Amino acid sequence: MDERKKRVLITGAGGQLGSELKDIWESDESFDVIFVNRETLPLDELDLLYKRVLSHKADYIIHAAAYTAVDKAESEPQQADLINHLASIEIAKAAKDGNAKLIFISTDYVFQGDSANPLSEDSTTNPINVYGQSKLAAELGIQTILPQAIIIRTSWVYSIYGKNFVKTMIQLMKTKDEIQVVADQEGSPTYALDLAEAIKNIIVSELWVGGIYHYSNEGKTTWYNFAEEIKRLANLNCQINPVSTSEFPTAAKRPAFSLLSKEKIKHTFKLAIPDWQKSLKEMLFKLENHT
Repeated sequence: MDERKKRVLITGAGGQLGSELKDIWESDESFDVIFVNRETLPLDELDLLYKRVLSHKADYIIHAAAYTAVDKAESEPQQADLINHLASIEIAKAAKDGNAKLIFISTDYVFQGDSANPLSEDSTTNPINVYGQSKLAAELGIQTILPQAIIIRTSWVYSIYGKNFVKTMIQLMKTKDEIQVVADQEGSPTYALDLAEAIKNIIVSELWVGGIYHYSNEGKTTWYNFAEEIKRLANLNCQINPVSTSEFPTAAKRPAFSLLSKEKIKHTFKLAIPDWQKSLKEMLFKLENHT
């Protein structure tokens, strides 16, 4: 008699990371993978969420769904908290009671952004926007309920799917002669496909070490230099002007520095993380050939 396939429940199936997870996992017959989105698992229906998650009888839950409208969250703090924090608590409870291992996706926005060195997992958290506050509240709640959960903080996520900086820049550069991009915020982009592969590798390895981990592509850049590299690789001619954060006000404050140290995740799970330029080149090639 065949051993039952391990069942993986993935939330946020329509998002950037969820879509990449779908690409790499949908054809893998060694797992029973269930993808849910905001229609099939509404995170704002809090009273039903626990039972719905539990009903899937998952061995692993990858909770990638989130309220990600960072600026809008400033005027919708309760909604952001409901989706990012309170819903995540219900999912953690269901994971605990259903004996499932949980991976929760968090953000560099839990940090204030005043560091000069790469941020480690135990660096002091102090979010400066509502979105970051809601994700930090989720982290703390999950760790209380399920200390063995894996929490992965990531930054500057982009993909061939959904809305993101890379696709926005290409669109702007194709339609404008000149654009402005912030040059005084430092960090590292994350190609969602690389993160998806890392998550799958953690689960496939069956080496489970709970705790907080950081993941982004290797290297350091600014949004301005990121845009310049997009321009170079996509062979576009738009003039990009560097501006300061103060010249480009947004509803939500952004951390000036959010470069994540990846040493812990690389060491623990023996992961090789690609450089951000290499991954950007790969993504742009896929985007050009994606139908």
